[in-house]
Amino acid sequence: MLNLMRLEMKKYHLGSYVKNAVIANLVILGLMFMILFISKIEGDPGLENYEVALSVIDSFVRAVFIIFAATLIAKLIIGEYKFKTITLAFMYPISRKKLIAAKLAIVMLFTFSMIIISNAIITTIFCIVSDRFELIPDVLSNSLIIQHIPSVFMNAIAASGIALIPLYFGMRKYSIPTTIISSIFIVAVTSSNTGNFTLNDIIIIPITLAIIGLGIAYLAIRNVEKVDV
Repeated sequence: MLNLMRLEMKKYHLGSYVKNAVIANLVILGLMFMILFISKIEGDPGLENYEVALSVIDSFVRAVFIIFAATLIAKLIIGEYKFKTITLAFMYPISRKKLIAAKLAIVMLFTFSMIIISNAIITTIFCIVSDRFELIPDVLSNSLIIQHIPSVFMNAIAASGIALIPLYFGMRKYSIPTTIISSIFIVAVTSSNTGNFTLNDIIIIPITLAIIGLGIAYLAIRNVEKVDV
């Protein structure tokens, strides 16, 4: 399975996605400082403490990489079916189920690792700059960071499952735009902020969505032999 994943990553030049992830991190970081800047100009509390700031960073990161995952699904799976290139792959002496499982494993691993790494990088830079220039009227404590780490890991695990949901919509008509648009819709629904509250804060919702995503992936693997190519 690992060799198959390695071959798939090499085949699709997934290193370019890492470069795009770096650009996305810079954009998120820029947005965070823009929020601070605008809130100071308007006299609005905005990011009133580090707890809120870390939560906003995590929300931005998860939203971005769930959409990234949809583009990966579109490239590794939906596009292959749409343009019939999957037929050639299925001619190799490799189980169809293993091939699709490897592709989905790449999507989940990429989503999980990028969420963790991006959270660490953006949070570190943001907190260092904010503390240096006293941009947030709060003191960053070690206890807050320690409390935040398990939350980031749990959210990353849930997001890795949620990121698979667009597979269902994309596979219906082998539509790349539908795959990506469905991920944007999922992000909009789960991450929309109302008074510092999102649906993702209700723990049962991300868990349920993650289970649905894993269920969709399981069905895609199980039924791959029945799919017309």
